[in-house]
Amino acid sequence: MPVTDVAIDKIKDMIISGELAPGDRLPKEAELAQRLGLSRSSLREAVKALCLIRVLDVRQGDGTYVTSLEPNLLLDAMTFVVDFHRDDTVLDFLAVRRILEPAATALAALHMSQDDIAELGTLLDELADAPTVEALVANDLQFHRKIADGSGNPVLCSLLDSLSGPTARARIWRGLTQEGAVARTREQHTAIYEAIAAREPELARSWATVHVAGVEQWLRSTLTPAGGDGDGADTTDSRDSPDSPEPATAAS
Repeated sequence: MPVTDVAIDKIKDMIISGELAPGDRLPKEAELAQRLGLSRSSLREAVKALCLIRVLDVRQGDGTYVTSLEPNLLLDAMTFVVDFHRDDTVLDFLAVRRILEPAATALAALHMSQDDIAELGTLLDELADAPTVEALVANDLQFHRKIADGSGNPVLCSLLDSLSGPTARARIWRGLTQEGAVARTREQHTAIYEAIAAREPELARSWATVHVAGVEQWLRSTLTPAGGDGDGADTTDSRDSPDSPEPATAAS
């Protein structure tokens, strides 16, 4: 195992064991290197790596600290990695979202506060009758984030946040190409909101499933060549060529 990986594992063990708690400052570099049996250069590289994934935070002139280790902070690195996935893997992300989002929506119907439900309704009212695709997607992302927050599960909320990059592209693309996508999105958002407001978790779950599955089904048919079975689908499209504007991805 590379020396830097050994150093990372040793610092990780200190955190998992409770020797270092969230917010604690690490011992000085020379002291920690000696205690862990590492060279200072290896320790330095390990600290850099753990800072990238938001486990540690180097404060100039003060020292190195363990972060809060909150789910939204740690899963931020996952969001960064997700952004590198190609368009032809968006279906995989949508499939995961179709599993997680209905669960979050059902939980929101049980746990969301009345004030947050009212704000969800306000979000629906803020959308113009003929919104631009960009405005629709921005509103869509806010709507779903509000519901994920309302689930009361910060890990679930952070996971759904991390999936919003590639699935957002699919939403915008659908909004540019599919007739009736805007009206359908508004109708389904309203149905989800009404189910949450009525405290009907299974109805909320069902509408969320329909909502995400609609985008997934549309994108699958778009990426599958005519007469093909979907394997090795050619995802090249003139709308997504280097000389064309990036497909703004249809709201879901």
